[in-house]
Amino acid sequence: MADGRLKILTHGCSSYKKPTAFLWNAGYRWSRSGMALSLVGFLLLLQLCFVASGTNAVSGDSQLRVSLSQVEEENSQVHFHRTKRFLQAAKRRQRQPGPATLVDEFLDENSPLRRVFFPEAATAINPVNGDNYYRPGNIWLDTDVNPIQAHGGGVLYDEISSTYYWYGEYRDVPQGSTTGRIDVIGVGCYSSKDLWTWKNEGIVLPADMENKTHDLHISNVLERPRVIYNEITGKYVMWMHIDTGNYSKASVGIAIGDSPTGPFQYLRSLRPHGRDSRDMTVFKDDDGVAYLIYSSQSNSELHIGPLTDDYLDVQPDMQRILVGLRREAPTVFKYQGIYYMITSACTGWAPNEALAHAAESMMGPWETIGDPCIGGTNTFRLAAFLSQSTFVIPLPGSPGSYVFMADRWNPAQLNDSRYVWLPLTVGDPAGPFEFDFGFPSWPRVSIYWHQKWRLPLGRR
Repeated sequence: MADGRLKILTHGCSSYKKPTAFLWNAGYRWSRSGMALSLVGFLLLLQLCFVASGTNAVSGDSQLRVSLSQVEEENSQVHFHRTKRFLQAAKRRQRQPGPATLVDEFLDENSPLRRVFFPEAATAINPVNGDNYYRPGNIWLDTDVNPIQAHGGGVLYDEISSTYYWYGEYRDVPQGSTTGRIDVIGVGCYSSKDLWTWKNEGIVLPADMENKTHDLHISNVLERPRVIYNEITGKYVMWMHIDTGNYSKASVGIAIGDSPTGPFQYLRSLRPHGRDSRDMTVFKDDDGVAYLIYSSQSNSELHIGPLTDDYLDVQPDMQRILVGLRREAPTVFKYQGIYYMITSACTGWAPNEALAHAAESMMGPWETIGDPCIGGTNTFRLAAFLSQSTFVIPLPGSPGSYVFMADRWNPAQLNDSRYVWLPLTVGDPAGPFEFDFGFPSWPRVSIYWHQKWRLPLGRR
């Protein structure tokens, strides 16, 4: 088969402009077999990924209200070889209902697009000798030049020490391990003054390596740790998703510590309000009241309820929200008295469309206000930039400006999952036709895709 040339052209967009249609051109003579559809699908997928990686950086401090800029035309030579493996793949495609999707390629660890989804170590972000640019999807190194291990994480800003603390699932590979699906070692903690340079503070809540009956035994599941500070008790309180290997326990775990770097003492697990709990987060309001938000009823809905004054239990009051929508990975933030939430659909490790929700009260009612992702291609946006929400960090002094934290999960090797941090803003009200004439007219939540970007100078 003759060599083909794939030409890609894309333009940027503002918060109300969709990217212009991309152009592709391939010089092949297609046969009448199903193999043609396979190659077309592959070319489109390759094109989508290169388009998604071509945006400009943030400059200036206009509360991070950025727009995507035009990028230069990219040309990529693509060679196809009629190998036995290639022909077998084409034959399998003929039996499937449609061409491969971007998500199919993302989940295929043998995909030729693997390096696009998970860039190689040579492109790692090194904050010590780097240029202060976030590069979503690239390996991110700590101050010891080791990859950061804080997956499914959340960030605490500690006013006592004026320091950010990033807590997440520590998923390094134990010595001698031969599998990518490794057990959780514990909760990792990293500290930073600028949200860019992160120092490894160690594992602040370790797994139990011996007691098989313990919630934190290495064979169990510990996900999405969140830490909040309780002014009444002076304790740092950690909530997390606790489960068995087959996800039948569906509980939350609670631990406390005297400092943000621990060590944290594990207290117990429970099913909040007597219901199953999987993906979860906690949110501390301006008045000091903290809330637990968790996926329940086999992930068919979310539940919200306030914590007790010491943050060590839930109060009886609970509201069911987003019933029947099957949402998970909730993260909550507040702007001008309105509560906002970003969620993900329930598709396992596969990325899917993010949705934003808004409410005038934490206990609801909550309204869905649409997909917040902006930039890249339509397919890339509908996969939330190949990531899943985990947390939103407010930027002090920049009202309406936030950092959106997400994980690009690598199901074949979870310790090599990547971080997708992007600018998020809450801005102008949406048009009346965009959100089904909903009232009140909620301000738009916008998460902007960039191949690289950095915080305004005053924030670094």
